[in-house]
Amino acid sequence: MAARNGHYHNHVKKIPLFPLLSLLCFASIFLVLSLSRKTSSNPLLSHQTFQFGQSPVPDPNVALGGSCDYSDGAWIYDHQPRPARYDGSCKEIFKGWNCITNNKSNGWELTKWRWKPRRCDLPLFDPVYFLEKYRNTNIGFVGDSLNRNMFISLFCTLKRVSSKVKKWRPAGADRGFTFLNYNLTIAYHRTNLLARYGRWSANANGGVLESLGFKEGFRLDVDVPEGTWAGAPAFHDILIFNTGHWWWAPSKFDPVKSPMLFFKKDHPVIPPIPPDVGLDMVLKHMVLFIKKNLQPGAIKFFRTQSPRHFEGGDWNEGGTCQRLQPLSPEQVEGLFSLKNNGTNVEARLVNRHLKKALKRSGFHILDITHMSEFRADAHPSTSGGKKHHDCMHWCLPGITDTWNDLFMEHLNNIKFRD
Repeated sequence: MAARNGHYHNHVKKIPLFPLLSLLCFASIFLVLSLSRKTSSNPLLSHQTFQFGQSPVPDPNVALGGSCDYSDGAWIYDHQPRPARYDGSCKEIFKGWNCITNNKSNGWELTKWRWKPRRCDLPLFDPVYFLEKYRNTNIGFVGDSLNRNMFISLFCTLKRVSSKVKKWRPAGADRGFTFLNYNLTIAYHRTNLLARYGRWSANANGGVLESLGFKEGFRLDVDVPEGTWAGAPAFHDILIFNTGHWWWAPSKFDPVKSPMLFFKKDHPVIPPIPPDVGLDMVLKHMVLFIKKNLQPGAIKFFRTQSPRHFEGGDWNEGGTCQRLQPLSPEQVEGLFSLKNNGTNVEARLVNRHLKKALKRSGFHILDITHMSEFRADAHPSTSGGKKHHDCMHWCLPGITDTWNDLFMEHLNNIKFRD
């Protein structure tokens, strides 16, 4: 046996290691390729998108802790977008904002971008659902032309599915519409500063301001709401306020030739105060006025500041906005950082004042600023028909449609909790 075993061991063939390792490598590669094919066959995973902003984390559909920061997300370009909620044929669109009709090169492309929050989803606006749910409701937009931008977006979206409309001006509104099949009214109340203001000239008999050398300017009563919206809180069930653009507008309120002169209780505020301090006073008094006059059960929103995208100077200094793609996060900081104190710093400055004034006020904040900062491509620019680039207002259809997506989501959450 011993000899036989020895003979056996002498004739056993040794298996080389190299072919064995090659076989294992081949099997591993085959397994990886197989998994890759399965992944690419999934249409949800293979759908191609371009993202600008912060990339969403994996599995972002459920918000942590039951809440969501909708301002933290990315713009995603959808190569197979849903049909546009409306088009340039909506007659309420202000001519200068109708980028499709005005043949802006990326007019249609704007409808293909959607905002994707990192940790949740932002559902698209459902006009039929909205009309049904908010039947017998009055909704008022109170603010400057950027709130009109948002108001028109909502009107055109609803008009596409419900054409029986009555046009009128409820509670002093600049314009308003009632969707007769649902008794749902939406209205826009134009006010640039929220407070009442008008031209002021020195009195020949003199006065406190005259003694300080003021000859003309704009009188602004911090404790008196502008008449265009004073009746809105008692009329509407839902209100969306904004202010900001006119407070940093030296071309309209020149600090030397035509300064803002603030009054309280019909007397000038002495010593005279700068516009940013005046804004704080106005916000304080308007919040109190709204609280006092708001009808029971009404819901009030304040929209944060809409950013401008002038590059190379302000609107009256040759500034332009010719981009055709959203900005990167680095470009956003370059344009809007308070440290840089650039042309477009207004948005974040205004938001500081809003945050301070609205704390514990009962207002729901509609935060559209950061998502909008990326969209330098979404302004009318030269297609607006003005002598200068319009880098402040937004194309319609466009980004204010997303604002209304956010508005509906917040509103539904509030109604659900209540």
